[in-house]
Amino acid sequence: MAVRVLVVDDQRLIRDGIASLLSVRPGITVVGTAMDGSEAVAKVLELRPDVVLMDVRMPGMDGVEAVTVLRGEAPECRAVMLTTFDDEEYVVQALRAGACGYLLKDLPADELARAVRLAHAGVAQLDASVTRRLAASLPAPRPGAETAALLSPRELDILRLVARGRTNREIAAQLYLSEGTVKNHVSHILGRLSLRDRTQAALCARDMGLL
Repeated sequence: MAVRVLVVDDQRLIRDGIASLLSVRPGITVVGTAMDGSEAVAKVLELRPDVVLMDVRMPGMDGVEAVTVLRGEAPECRAVMLTTFDDEEYVVQALRAGACGYLLKDLPADELARAVRLAHAGVAQLDASVTRRLAASLPAPRPGAETAALLSPRELDILRLVARGRTNREIAAQLYLSEGTVKNHVSHILGRLSLRDRTQAALCARDMGLL
């Protein structure tokens, strides 16, 4: 059966253009259009489309608000944001609201039709440039289990004591090792984790949750 689509955009030319492009694609039926979030909610409840293509910024109720409402009122309808804005804040808000995709309006008609079919199938989609912006905005990953796996249990003990400000002699006494053995372990830890000195080792130990 054809995928039933509702197109929502506050600009009539864009709204009608998208609807016209999709209406000639096989397997897709455009059941209606709406000019803002409020009308979109009403049309979804009336027409029961499978997919709604939703602009983000619109007067009155915007696209994110509309998706939030639809998540409760018509959870079976898949909402895909279709906009010119690739700001990561909009992306995060839309996905949290329940959108299953975030696409930009400059994609070709064939790709838009494919996106509609994928959304109907439950496949989440993000525009490539949106994905890059999101990735660039994320903090660098902190050392964790994979980093800890590079060290032996004994080296983790030594790293923990280094982070607490212990000297090699103090570490040797506490762990019943020779001072030379501790020195060799510390050198190995710095080399294995690509650390410059004991200060960086202490920060790494903190990030690994050893303190």
